[in-house]
Amino acid sequence: MFESAKLKHHVDKAVYRREEAKLRSALLNAQFELKEQGRFPVLILIAGVEGAGKGETVNLLNEWMDPRHIHARAFSQPSDEERERPPAWRFWRALPPKGEIGIFFGAWHTMPIVQRVMGQIDKGEFSTAVGEIQRLEKMLCDEGVLLVKYWFHLSKGQQKKRLHALEQDPKTRWRVTDVEWDYFKQYDRFIKVCEPFLRETSTGEAPWIVVPGADPHFRALTVGRHLLTVMRKRLDEENPKAPPKKAAPKKASPLPAPTDRLNVLSALELDQKMTKDAYGQELEEWQARLNLASRDPRFKAMSVVAVFEGNDGAGKGGAIRRVTQALDARCYDNVPVAAPTEEERAQPYLWRFWRHLPRHGNLAIFDRSWYGRVLVERIEGFCSDADWMRAYGEINDFEDSMVRHGSVVVKFWLAISKDEQYRRFKQREKVAFKRFKITKEDWRNRKKWDGYEAAVCDMVDRTSTASAPWTLVEANNKYHARIKVLKTLCTAIEDQLDRIPKKAIGRKSK
Repeated sequence: MFESAKLKHHVDKAVYRREEAKLRSALLNAQFELKEQGRFPVLILIAGVEGAGKGETVNLLNEWMDPRHIHARAFSQPSDEERERPPAWRFWRALPPKGEIGIFFGAWHTMPIVQRVMGQIDKGEFSTAVGEIQRLEKMLCDEGVLLVKYWFHLSKGQQKKRLHALEQDPKTRWRVTDVEWDYFKQYDRFIKVCEPFLRETSTGEAPWIVVPGADPHFRALTVGRHLLTVMRKRLDEENPKAPPKKAAPKKASPLPAPTDRLNVLSALELDQKMTKDAYGQELEEWQARLNLASRDPRFKAMSVVAVFEGNDGAGKGGAIRRVTQALDARCYDNVPVAAPTEEERAQPYLWRFWRHLPRHGNLAIFDRSWYGRVLVERIEGFCSDADWMRAYGEINDFEDSMVRHGSVVVKFWLAISKDEQYRRFKQREKVAFKRFKITKEDWRNRKKWDGYEAAVCDMVDRTSTASAPWTLVEANNKYHARIKVLKTLCTAIEDQLDRIPKKAIGRKSK
């Protein structure tokens, strides 16, 4: 894969100047059109061997185009804040919005490659990391991101010559440190790891473009021409001025229903018994246990993500309040999820949830969540069938990344009967301080009860995993529902605390 990059590519200075002028103009026009259309973002990954001209090329792109709409980020060792979230968190947070260009130095591929070369992870762990990268990049492409990946390459001899030249020039000496020379000593090991890695992660949607880095003129024109080509192709694909097609109303689901018409919701006994007195006693007990668990020193080595979904009127807000009553307000964050804002619509749909993931020692409570993609967006036709059907796997990956990084993911579906929902809706209309809870949208959604029920059953079936299972809460009786939520959440946290050795806390605090 690197053979052609070892050849002596050369572009004459006069030719370069002539081509550069045309290329700059064309790239700038494409960038302005990208901003005007606002249909998709461009994300450029910059990778490759040390000294191959990565930094110079990025500086050149900033010079050729409008730097106000280019967001370049360099990712080195993660900060304390970043280490307390899943590894992908810092990349999601830096994604460019639609109409903008993002440039990542050292993106999600860098750490696994370095760790594998240095022997810090084995072949199986590296293979797992490659799979995660493949799925992440596919998701970004499916969400409309134009993902462009450049690998800047030098042969071993070329790299040695380049590092010496940089080191001997007083103006560039600062760019060569012991790290660069240490990596040079490991050149053969890097190539042994990187070459198959590039083959495995080079796809039709996001191929790796190997850029010979020895000649700066050839290198610059190669990147500039390729970037212009892929941007123009995407910009010209559709007529942005054409009126958007109205999505057809969705029926229940193209997924097969159980032949016996049974489902996880119809199997629930929604009318669970609990008296007010029993509720008061249980509430005090479980809130006390939750408070103690959140103040345990080991809690600082973990985080909690609690997801609340359910029928309209099922009591999600009341259950959440009973949880937060037991917690220090400084250690949790309530995240109410409504229709996406303009800022959120300019990003892949999981972006707005990634940025709310909690640090260690904290809880994030989502009132509605990423499951909107397979519920309301599916039923109301806000996304295509392909979008919501692929979302099951994407959501499982998202939650699995949290769990593997020490988060407890607890998911609740609060279920009530159709008759109970009607009773609660009418009550809300009569009580002055509850009127804000009932809208025309609630009544309209009620007419699609069967469609939502089918979507919920599909959701539970496809996203209830061993690491992040769904807890179905029978919620006709609010007392029972609140206690079940508290008990489930508290038990999950206590189980995780038991897995954390006390000596790990001592190391963390030093």
